[in-house]
Amino acid sequence: MDGIKLPRVTIVKRLGLKFELIDKVIELEADRIVAVKNVTSAEEYLADHFPSFPVLPGVMMLETLVQAARILLQKSHDTGDMPLIMAEARNIRYGNMVKPGQTLSVEVTCKGEKDGKWQMVGTGKVDGSVAVQGKFALAPMNATASTSTSA
Repeated sequence: MDGIKLPRVTIVKRLGLKFELIDKVIELEADRIVAVKNVTSAEEYLADHFPSFPVLPGVMMLETLVQAARILLQKSHDTGDMPLIMAEARNIRYGNMVKPGQTLSVEVTCKGEKDGKWQMVGTGKVDGSVAVQGKFALAPMNATASTSTSA
């Protein structure tokens, strides 16, 4: 695989993620992305959250922001070959629930790089109302950190 640029979906799989949450990128600028996640009743994680009242789990809303941020950074910044993972999450707030048949529209802005971490601000809305918002940081995955153990 030397010299072959991995498609984004492969990077998601390389990180061990099961879900590709971004359905479509609406806008992409140097430091801003707008994308959508269409929630359908066919998504397997909805069966457990909650069986009689399915809603998009909050962690999946946050992951939608993170995946949009990855796309933004991969397309408009020099992030290298190392996959980006969420390094920090701050002031994450949840509002409206997102149900099957609804669309979560996310907007993520890159505020710059500090101490090797890309500083991001994101908001996800459903029907014009905030469903998730907060600040988070992405950093290159440190391959040695996942393999090191303490004695």
